[in-house]
Amino acid sequence: MTSSSQSDPLADQIELFEAYMRDERRASSNTLRAYGRDLHELYLYAQAHELPLDAARLDIASLRGFLAETSRRCSAATLARKVAAVRAFYRFLKRRGAVERDSGTLLRAPKVPKRLPTVLGVDDAAALVTEPSEGAATEALSLRDRAMLELLYGAGARVAEVASLSLERLDLQQRTVRVHGKGDKERVLPLGGPALAALQEYLAVRPELRSRRTGKQDPRALFLGRYGTKLGVRQIRALVKRYGIRALGHADVHPHALRHSCATHLLDAGADLRGIQELLGHASISTTQRYTHVSVDRLLEVYARAHPLARARSLSEAKKPRS
Repeated sequence: MTSSSQSDPLADQIELFEAYMRDERRASSNTLRAYGRDLHELYLYAQAHELPLDAARLDIASLRGFLAETSRRCSAATLARKVAAVRAFYRFLKRRGAVERDSGTLLRAPKVPKRLPTVLGVDDAAALVTEPSEGAATEALSLRDRAMLELLYGAGARVAEVASLSLERLDLQQRTVRVHGKGDKERVLPLGGPALAALQEYLAVRPELRSRRTGKQDPRALFLGRYGTKLGVRQIRALVKRYGIRALGHADVHPHALRHSCATHLLDAGADLRGIQELLGHASISTTQRYTHVSVDRLLEVYARAHPLARARSLSEAKKPRS
């Protein structure tokens, strides 16, 4: 959306905000698409209702009217994101001096019911990761899929991070892989024994994945399709779903479930929450807390070790004479 008309600065304001989110904030592609779509809807709403096409002249009633109209056709979570987009937009304009007041601060997001993330049990996660067969006809693809699943579960990587991995980001000697996370932030993930072994086996057969007609393959991408092209996010999601059906009998398994499972199993085994936050690349510890479960056994263990009543009871039982 572009405009140079003095009577229609809203399009230019939105375009400047999108450039800021892309070039300065380094927002993820999903955030860029979603915020851009939300603000384009605001523009169309203002246009349809003959409102000023200028963020500085749109009053709070107009913004609330836009959100009220869109709320009739979207979920609470989607409406909350639209509120976040408008807030970020006005916050940006206020800092740039394009508006006198930040109207976004007057908007209230709806309460979104918190849904617990899907977490596989340890046995189910192991069954899923080891499901790819090693038949001779599909050995290269099977080994690729095993390595991919090991990174999703063993390292807790996001599906987009796995899809964008290049060969140079692997350091098998140091047993690490560098990934680009949200906000273009880089972090280093450790490779456990199974993930390291799976990657080594896959790399040995990776040269087989190339075009039958030209013999070419993507020289940089780690994970390739059957004919040597880079494997995309949608393809990885489809593969995880397929292995979920084969290994567990249901089709609602997605890559993020493996990431949740990684974090939860680490927490249950006694890993520090801050360490898990760093592994997952969360900017806030509250996000890590929301994405992980504390098992009942773990909770009881912490209670028994830390609560004064639990310690007092343990001491009194220890002092009881044995019969």
